[in-house]
Amino acid sequence: MTGALHVIDDANAPALGDIRAAGDGDLIYIRPAATTRKDFPKYWEAAGVALAKGAQVVVMRREEN
Repeated sequence: MTGALHVIDDANAPALGDIRAAGDGDLIYIRPAATTRKDFPKYWEAAGVALAKGAQVVVMRREEN
């Protein structure tokens, strides 16, 4: 069974409740631009909740061009 894929960036993000509900088998990508969101601390906290439930959280790094 494949879990859900969630991507957080500066322009788009799933509902905070969806992130908090994520768990085993789910994948959350946090793009570097997400840190510019005014609500980023809430998403960071929600990702921590998901991580504790078994979700994989990937914090993407800035790539040099």
